[in-house]
Amino acid sequence: MNRNLSRLKKFEPEKEGLLEEILKGFNKPQKELPSKLFYDERGSALFDEISELDEYYLTRTETSIMLDNIENICSVLGKNCLLIELGSGSSRKIRLLLSGLQDPAGYVPIDISEEYLITSVNALASDYPSLRIFPVYADYTQPFSLPIFEFTHSKKVVYYPGSTIGNFNSAYASGFLSRIANRIGKGNGLLIGIDLKKDKKILEDAYNDQKGVTAEFNLNILQRLNRELGTDFNIDEWKHLAFYNSDEGRIEMHLQSLKDQNVQVNGSLTTFAKNETILTEYSYKYSVEDFKDLISDSYNLEKVWTDKENKFGILYFTVV
Repeated sequence: MNRNLSRLKKFEPEKEGLLEEILKGFNKPQKELPSKLFYDERGSALFDEISELDEYYLTRTETSIMLDNIENICSVLGKNCLLIELGSGSSRKIRLLLSGLQDPAGYVPIDISEEYLITSVNALASDYPSLRIFPVYADYTQPFSLPIFEFTHSKKVVYYPGSTIGNFNSAYASGFLSRIANRIGKGNGLLIGIDLKKDKKILEDAYNDQKGVTAEFNLNILQRLNRELGTDFNIDEWKHLAFYNSDEGRIEMHLQSLKDQNVQVNGSLTTFAKNETILTEYSYKYSVEDFKDLISDSYNLEKVWTDKENKFGILYFTVV
């Protein structure tokens, strides 16, 4: 183990709690599954593949904004800051910050995929031997605690890239970020990515790639349920469906049943009619002003960086 890498702190989601969440979702008029189920080891690898697709502008655009503005971003974050990343994944974008920041105090990657997190932090610890790394395996939407930091730092900065905040409806997003603000305290920072409102075709193409990687990513949820929870979904009887809901201002991803069927979930049968769908993900799109207003009770907007076409925004807030 690298000397700069702390022991993994684990808050493993309880299987019973997950089953309860799944059954509750299947009992709703619009059946649904939590999008956090995407990110097992296979799902995380598929998402990395998605981020390289021509149609999926989000990762490419966010990365280009960071590359074009990294000196200014790092200047705003300041010297000796402690970075806390929600949903660290492969930790690609954090490398831009770690390489640009002046003497970062430490890095806390938090991710729901234990295997992926271990692989990622081992690589980071090797590449940044002077950086203190404190990995946390957790579902960051559920209760967990941060490590105890026995060193000084100028401030905490929560880094939440990739527009993942769009996976939550506006009320939940506001409440979630308010809880984050309470946890890190007044004067500390939030560096967050948001996908901006744009042409419907651009949005829909991004979630319906020609290679079918996003479809495989979506269907992987059912394979994970079969493997980990003993459900008996026949993957061939489901298809990927994604579209922009203009009224709600969001992309919706669904899994659509190709026939009338019953699926066993925890010893009971759940019935699906032909063409009925399971909602697997929302992805809300915002204007900068809308997002600023959404969290104004907890944060002040300090800085905005966007691309020339205003497809994506990286925003920096401080806790009030």
